Parts: sequence; C-alpha cells; structure tokens
Amino acid sequence: MCHNTVMISSQRQQYILRRLRTHGTVRCVDLARDLDVSPMTVRRDIAVLEGKGLLKRVHGGAVTTGTLMSEPMFAATNHKEIGDKEAIAKAAVDLVSPGDVIGIGGGSTTYLFAQYLFESDKSAGITVLTNSLPVADLVEGLDNRDVEVIVTGGVTTRFKSLIGPIANKVIGSLRVNKLFLGAHAVSVPRGFLTPNSLESSTNAAFIAIADHTIMLADHTKWSNTSLSLFATFDDVETIITDSALPEASLEETKKLVPNVIVS
Repeated sequence: MCHNTVMISSQRQQYILRRLRTHGTVRCVDLARDLDVSPMTVRRDIAVLEGKGLLKRVHGGAVTTGTLMSEPMFAATNHKEIGDKEAIAKAAVDLVSPGDVIGIGGGSTTYLFAQYLFESDKSAGITVLTNSLPVADLVEGLDNRDVEVIVTGGVTTRFKSLIGPIANKVIGSLRVNKLFLGAHAVSVPRGFLTPNSLESSTNAAFIAIADHTIMLADHTKWSNTSLSLFATFDDVETIITDSALPEASLEETKKLVPNVIVS
C-alpha cells in the first residue's frame, strides 16, 4: 500500500501501470484504497492512461493492452522477471545526479528505469535524450516539469522506439554524460546484440556520444541469442544485472567490464 495522500497524478499513474504489469488487471476500489484517494481520482487517472493507449478501461477497473505487455517492450515471462527488472531499474537511478544530461534507449528495463527516475529527486534539472516514445510520454505526463526531454525522431518500430538515419543524425549532433541502454542478448566475450540492424545502428550512435555507457540487462539476456552486435564490452563502463545471473557468467563479465552492479 502507498498511504500517500500527496502523491501526484504521474506517480499514481505509474503505480497503476506497475500493478497492471504484475497482475494484468486492476480494480478501481483496490487502487483507491492503496493510493488513499477517491475512486473518481482513480477513474480519471485510468482515463488518462487509456488515452495514451497504455491500458483498456473495463467496468470497475482496467486491463492490460498489447502496448503495455508486448514483448520485448514491456513483457516479462513471470513475476520473478518483473522483480528482477525493477531491481535493476532502481539501482540505475542511483547513478543519476540532478542536472545530468542523460540518454535513455528503448526497452522494458529502461522504461522502468525512467519511471523510477522521474519519481525521484534525482530527476531535478535533468535533460533526457531518448528514442523511446513511451519514455517521452512519461515526461509529458509529469506534474513537475523540471525535466527537459529531447526526442530523436526517426522510423518507429512496433515497440515504439525511433531508429534509423534520422534518429542517428539527431543523436550524432548532441552529447550526453550518461547513457542507459538495454540489450536483447549479452554474448561473452562478443558484446551486446539486438535483432534489428537499424536499432543496432541507433544504439551505436548513442554510445558514440556518451561519456559513460551503462547497460541494463537482466540475467535472461546471457542465455539469449540475437542478430546484430551494437557494442563490445570495451564500449561499456557499467553493467547492472540481477542476482539470478549464474556465477560463472558473472565472473566472466567482471573480467570484461570495469563496473558490474548486481541488484
């Protein structure tokens, strides 16, 4: 339960989305109790989220949509994986300082990172460069607009990331001091991969303008395979993963990356 009578609308809405990711459905009466607000307030929040295509209203509550739960954008194979991704996201927030200029790539874990970041004091005065439309939507929904967002433009993927030459050109004209990316697969000792070659080139463009690249990858990524390599281990300063990563994979990764954080 939240027991927070001063929670702002964006925080309530992010709480609703987190509940949906875990349970697939929510009831207004339960949310009103947990958030300590009126059912009318909850219904307004649900209406806003439906307007963004993030859920579907039903009698007495809401259910998930393909936008929220589609793989690989917001899906998790089970509740444990959701918890792993959230632990990684929270650990990543600790690496942000107020006033930072950061890049945020597309993906489920980076989206969770953005949610927790925008709820925290660490977001004060930050500038965000992103190719993720869901991340940009989070910024637009903030009551406290102390966050500036720059969206790259480009070709939209079915998971609402912007990629390709236009995105790469915009990214190449800018600079970020910290970059937060996800990956479809982590291959030791090769590096980080994604299924889409255009997305791969856009991720590489992000890395080229970053002072410090931070990869957010849950333990399942080490057992995945994928098509296109967008970064080697030499390109990355920090990896944040979860405690379910097998010890052998963890030790191999520590030999290749200066800083490995286990959340």
